[in-house]
Amino acid sequence: MSERRTPVDRPRRAALDVLTAVRVDEAYTNLVLPQVLRKHRLEGRDAALATELASGVIRMQGLYDPIIDACLTKPKLQAAVRDVLRLGVHQLLAMRVPDHAAISTSVDLVRASVGQGPAGLVNAVLRKVSRQDRAAWVAQVAPDRDADRHGHLAVAQSHPRWVVEALDEALGEDRHELEALLVADNDAPRVTLVARPGLSDVDELEASGGTRTRLSPYGVVLDGGDPSDVPAVTEGRAGVQDEGSQVVALAMADAPLDGRDQLWLDLCAGPGGKAALLAALAAQRGARLVANERQPHRATLVASALRALPPGAAYVLAGDGTRPPWVPGTFDRVLVDAPCSGLGALRRRPESRWRRTPADVDLLVGLQQVLLDVALESVRPGGVVVYATCSPVVAETTGVVEAVLGRRDDTEEVDRFQLWPHRDGTDAMFAATLRRRALA
Repeated sequence: MSERRTPVDRPRRAALDVLTAVRVDEAYTNLVLPQVLRKHRLEGRDAALATELASGVIRMQGLYDPIIDACLTKPKLQAAVRDVLRLGVHQLLAMRVPDHAAISTSVDLVRASVGQGPAGLVNAVLRKVSRQDRAAWVAQVAPDRDADRHGHLAVAQSHPRWVVEALDEALGEDRHELEALLVADNDAPRVTLVARPGLSDVDELEASGGTRTRLSPYGVVLDGGDPSDVPAVTEGRAGVQDEGSQVVALAMADAPLDGRDQLWLDLCAGPGGKAALLAALAAQRGARLVANERQPHRATLVASALRALPPGAAYVLAGDGTRPPWVPGTFDRVLVDAPCSGLGALRRRPESRWRRTPADVDLLVGLQQVLLDVALESVRPGGVVVYATCSPVVAETTGVVEAVLGRRDDTEEVDRFQLWPHRDGTDAMFAATLRRRALA
């Protein structure tokens, strides 16, 4: 007689598929998750459960792995089995799942995905984990807070130590807020929509079940549901965009300048969210936007984001922003939303914290300085440039601005701001507004 197989819980199986894709294929959680949900035909509560399991585990594996290791008698563990254990630990320590359900579904999951062999190990490890709550486990596996604050927070809040140190430096005099920032990084982000002026408005988006944002007059936070069910989003008249990104676009559009205001440039436009908002604002003022993106597939995404704009309101170029085809001084306003480490968007990109390294930042800083120089050459005297990153890291923000300003005598900084997830509920967006001095 063949062995009777226990049915595997579909949301947990979907979550495991996401973890496998992120680990094996270096997939991005936010991109692979919708595909997996469709594959397993998950909607509503089941989709929400799979999303919380996958995203929560990827965020918190820096804590869960030391806990798992503390429960092992042998240090070596198959990667696929570790993924199942991480899912079980997340349910035990961070979700309202009864212990017996978290353990039994994990045993079923490892049997179905790996085989019968590790089932006993998974059962034993998760039973050990269930004997203590999260705070007790943190006290056991994390360095002492007083002796090693950064090391303690790195484990307790599941961030690489170098990221903790970089964020501590970025906070400056507000270093006492470091733990609050790390906690906010581990919260699931809200789904925020943007109404593109002249195409949609916040009243329409509110009617879909949302609340107006505090910092952007065009933003609405969805109370729940799928943003693709909102007609304005489906039609391109509105989009999904973090409020911080909206504020950056508005900083570029609203900065005072001298003289004409007819031609705008988004130098690094992919995937197109800021470009769509800027193009809509420009169209209302009789101006036009050029949206430049180096990677052709991302330029296609920009074009899709701009599809609802009137003909001639925006043009998409697929070109290298470090070697622009236009003549210097062409534009009145320029946004350079530079490629960066993305450490300000860890809420929505949970795998980024584990993939980035300090060496990545060093490489990016050189590119960021080149792009800012190009942006300043591209704007006419009297025009403005906004330099922005979705990273608060000092080397990528004030360090870049000060380095470029230090070798130019034709530019002045007129404004600067830093948003924070724990204060503002946004990604940690940085923006500096620079003005090319008008000719005498």
